[in-house]
Amino acid sequence: MRRSGWIAASALALIAAPVAARSDPAAQRAAVDAQFAKAWPGLEALYRDIHQHPELAFQEQRTAGVLAARLRELGFEVSEGVGKTGVVGVLRNGPGPVVLLRTELDGLPMEEKTGLPYASRAQQESGGKLGFVAHSCGHDVHMAWWIGAAGALAAMKGQWHGTLVMVAQPAEEVVSGAKAMLADGLYTKFPRPDYAFAAHVGPDTAGKVTIKEGYATSASDAVKIVFHGQGAHGSMPDKSIDPVVMGARFVTDVQSVVSRQKDPMKFGVITVGAFHAGTVGNIIPDEAELLLTVRSYDPQVRAQLLEGIDVTAKASALMAKAPPPEVVHRYGTSSVSNEAGLSARSAQVLTRALGQPRVVLIPASEPGWTASEDYSEFAEGGKVHSVYFSIGGTLPAVEAKYKAEGKPVPVNHSPFFAPDPEISIRTGMETLVLAALMVAGK
Repeated sequence: MRRSGWIAASALALIAAPVAARSDPAAQRAAVDAQFAKAWPGLEALYRDIHQHPELAFQEQRTAGVLAARLRELGFEVSEGVGKTGVVGVLRNGPGPVVLLRTELDGLPMEEKTGLPYASRAQQESGGKLGFVAHSCGHDVHMAWWIGAAGALAAMKGQWHGTLVMVAQPAEEVVSGAKAMLADGLYTKFPRPDYAFAAHVGPDTAGKVTIKEGYATSASDAVKIVFHGQGAHGSMPDKSIDPVVMGARFVTDVQSVVSRQKDPMKFGVITVGAFHAGTVGNIIPDEAELLLTVRSYDPQVRAQLLEGIDVTAKASALMAKAPPPEVVHRYGTSSVSNEAGLSARSAQVLTRALGQPRVVLIPASEPGWTASEDYSEFAEGGKVHSVYFSIGGTLPAVEAKYKAEGKPVPVNHSPFFAPDPEISIRTGMETLVLAALMVAGK
């Protein structure tokens, strides 16, 4: 049912958003593919190198250095250390629009279990502990197609005009790097973009491109709550103010914010992912720490959920006659929202270039993805025209294998997530270059 709605929306978009006669997306795609064929050995080597050497948020010095060196080889003006470990490359090509293309730098604090011959065994310190790091979200693929797009546009300067700004952002996994780069002068020290594009690989069929009008990803908020009580012997609970009970009550009661306060037709999730308290069974501790993730699309729902968390935590402490809890908003970012007109135009261009079976436009009336992305910060609430694409990475044979086994295809953040690099990188490169040519082509 939803799929038929997508197809209908795509058809309407093709009618409503004509492409300028001067452009020929099919010919442009052929030119991009020719550049990909030349660049693929180097892009594959880059992908494997980054895959084997992932780095955590704001620790991506090696990764940033590798990308900066590649951009310099392509003729870009390159700046490093933007927003701690970010990289910015600028290529000027006469008067015209400023187009920003963004990738992420960081990996995840988890062990890879794909069994690939180039699987990551890298380790880094996180939270005071040494642990494995992996690109299980696909940022290694993104960096490869980003360099591929930079190289193709540098080689195709006769087909576009304006300024290309390549942004390699740190700390996407903790939705903090985009804000850090903007705070460090991304839009004042470098050309301010008129248009911005980015893409993310996922478990969908390899080579497929999906564009979601309106809200594409959810807002994300990380919240820490510390309940303060009074410690005592486990056999003397009357001598304590038990923070474990306060925390447990909160975990249950806070779900009523979602089920009884939020509009049921609007998306919102509150998850308590960590609950730390005590050391042994016969000691009532004096504090309990809870870590939460909060997801939503609508800004009003986001504010409602955060307020509900605060009120529920204070009520739980008040019922126990305990001191007020600490409720700390650790970090967060708003939803990625794709501009409707530019989304429809992108869908038309990509359909003409790649073929209709490979391109899907999801209308604004359909729900977006529940995962989150701080790419939203670059659009500055709609001040920058922006589209964020989803790129499929799973080969049909792999899909069939998992289906036969009765298992779901591994998704992003799974230790088994392994998109096909060649098709994913080529499709991401095609998408970003065609999007840039769409708005800056001659």
